Amino acid sequence: MPLKAELHCHIEGAAAPELVIRQAQKYGKDTAPYIQNGSFVWHDFTSFLAAYDFSADLFRTEEDYARLADHYLTSLARDGAIYSEVFTSPDHATKAGLSPKAYTDALGEGMLRAKAKTGIEGRMIVTGVRHVGVESIERAARFAARCGNPLVTGFGVAGDERVGEMEDYVRAFEIAREAGLGITIHAGELTGWETVQAALDHIRPSRIGHGVRAIENPDLVRRIADEGIVLECCPGSNIALKVFDSFADHPLPALQAAGCKVTLNSDDPPYFWTSLKREYDIAAEHFAMNEKALAAVTRTAIEAAFVDRKTKAALLARLNGAVR
Repeated sequence: MPLKAELHCHIEGAAAPELVIRQAQKYGKDTAPYIQNGSFVWHDFTSFLAAYDFSADLFRTEEDYARLADHYLTSLARDGAIYSEVFTSPDHATKAGLSPKAYTDALGEGMLRAKAKTGIEGRMIVTGVRHVGVESIERAARFAARCGNPLVTGFGVAGDERVGEMEDYVRAFEIAREAGLGITIHAGELTGWETVQAALDHIRPSRIGHGVRAIENPDLVRRIADEGIVLECCPGSNIALKVFDSFADHPLPALQAAGCKVTLNSDDPPYFWTSLKREYDIAAEHFAMNEKALAAVTRTAIEAAFVDRKTKAALLARLNGAVR
């Protein structure tokens, strides 16, 4: 089994159905509209968000969030992952009645529990949400810059790409960049190549969340390759959300052939009936990647990770030891 690393996963969206059911019992909520036969049910982006928000609302205390991070990272490690970066959302914390700091520290505690058991390294990317608005995104950036948790190493913006303009977020990313945080932004998923170009022009990230719609513009693909931008690709998610009709239509192989750096990620795994392991299996089955090619994808992810040099070197040493 190849060693794996993940750069693109929303922590609230990583809650497995069995964990959500346990949380629902704790808070007296009915999961029937959202979980059937042990699986999340939804039929379009709006109903997906409704299921997501229902589940996210069941994590309310520091212990709830610690359990969530521990549960997810432990499951990743069982599947051969040595590194995990998750998107966190101060907006969710506030909604749950927790301070962003209490929420972040609780997730960090869960990551440390998983590391103690399995050796997996975890880091957090604080994320603003486009459809919540510019003000909340800047607030998230200020929090990320000042929170002082050593596991917070990046800042990003997610949410509905159809809302807002990239230039609206420049100040937020300047705050994060000045604090030394890694920069990533969702673009080119539900909307076309234009959002990817706007992200590169205005935000100057080292990584793009998704970015797959760049394939619609050959000049942009060349630019991504030339600038060494890393794409956080999530094939299972893209097919589930009908960004592409089938894996045969998915542009990951074409992007890679054009010299773009690609990684494999699970996004919101149980909602898209996937896991990081399944994403690697998809790449083997549908994109003809052998063990060596998959190890190269893991190496790309670790090299692009928002993590200190010493930890990165240790992760690469683990990968090199496994590949030999």
